[in-house]
Amino acid sequence: MANTYTLIASSTVGSGGASSIDFTSIPSTYTDLVLKISCRTNSTLAYVDGKITFNGSGSSYSWRSVYGTGSATGSGNGANQASGWGVEPGTYTASTFGNAEIYIPNYAGSTNKSWSADSVNENNATGGWQFLHAGLWSSTAAITSISIADANSNNFVQYSTAYLYGVKSS
Repeated sequence: MANTYTLIASSTVGSGGASSIDFTSIPSTYTDLVLKISCRTNSTLAYVDGKITFNGSGSSYSWRSVYGTGSATGSGNGANQASGWGVEPGTYTASTFGNAEIYIPNYAGSTNKSWSADSVNENNATGGWQFLHAGLWSSTAAITSISIADANSNNFVQYSTAYLYGVKSS
């Protein structure tokens, strides 16, 4: 069974930066959603977590992730919106952007909402990070809006992009 992707919306951050990238009024006509993200923040930290918010809710999130840095591996978990997918911090190699894909199955169904993410960050000075992530939003509400942000409240820089696709089984 083949899946088809339809672009629902896209966003490119302008010259002033942005604290979040938001998708609203998401139609319930698809089976799944996919977010494709290329972003960088103005953070001075050595590492930055991405944060995801569904329907404006700040509660009922949990996640687990595994990661590799090129020289080490590890894992993490949490019960917050800082979901463990990596965002490129401003301290990494100039003009590079971290990339992530977040897959959200059955987003309009009446069960809790799970998602998975695969992300990479590159830093030529010391290596890079790769993350595999699984998350859960314990809510039976259909997802009608998604916001992504830096978990430490830094801004996305100009040219950061996000694309939201709807997936239909055919």
